[in-house]
Amino acid sequence: MSTATAPSAASTTAATPAPKPRRRSPLAWLREHTLLAVTIVVFVFMLLPNAVILWMSFNKPVGRFDYVWNEFSLDAWRHPCANSEMCHSIGLSLQIGVVATIVATVLGTMIAFAMVRYRFRARSGVNALLFLPMAAPEVVMGATLAALFFNTVGPGALGFWTITIAHVMFCVSYVVVTVKSRLAGMDPTLERAAQDLYATPAQTFRHVTLPLVAPGIAAAALLAFALSVDDYIITVFTAGNLETFPMYIWGSVQRAYPAQIDVIGSLMLLGTMAVIALSQIVGRARTARR
Repeated sequence: MSTATAPSAASTTAATPAPKPRRRSPLAWLREHTLLAVTIVVFVFMLLPNAVILWMSFNKPVGRFDYVWNEFSLDAWRHPCANSEMCHSIGLSLQIGVVATIVATVLGTMIAFAMVRYRFRARSGVNALLFLPMAAPEVVMGATLAALFFNTVGPGALGFWTITIAHVMFCVSYVVVTVKSRLAGMDPTLERAAQDLYATPAQTFRHVTLPLVAPGIAAAALLAFALSVDDYIITVFTAGNLETFPMYIWGSVQRAYPAQIDVIGSLMLLGTMAVIALSQIVGRARTARR
């Protein structure tokens, strides 16, 4: 009498066909990749003008306007200051930007600390007033400042310091908002731990608070500098006889647009990218040391 043997597990597995992978519908694939596609489109939309500026800086225009590609040339890069008026306006914008950034960053940082760390009666009112320079139209602000300076220092005194005061006025709000967000996300237990270890308030601020808030302060300073160098509307009302770089560009669009303007824009773009890359490298180096 013969006994039946049960099939082995290996033979059973070999006899059973493997399930075929289900094909996803195009709608499911679209749902999974919509966010990525929108992100790519937004970044292309944001960076395309910068790429065009860099590309057109190597152009040799036929006429006075660098709007249509003609041929590749390095003339604009060899002689970026072919127009002395343009370089003078750039220097003026940089000087105003540096002074306005330093003053606005110092004042804005102190205001941010006061708004986050202290409670006082006018706190909500001050918090609302800080948004007025960002919410008000620049044309209205410029006209108001012009009227203020006309009735105080006189129209003949309009110039470097009136532009700087105007730039500090609207840059402070952006600095406060940026530094406040950094302070709000900071862990307060780190400062308490330093105090438990008998650190003085000055030592706690220097070794704990300031390093933690420094990235926010640096970001606020970069934002204030960019806003100051880029501003045109408020500057027109407070400049007097001076001409900053945005004012020079506006005048050049009406009579001539040389390729050197694209060169300066490309240098600003590359400089900004270098600063961002350096900050990333420093941040990663600090993280690695920890």
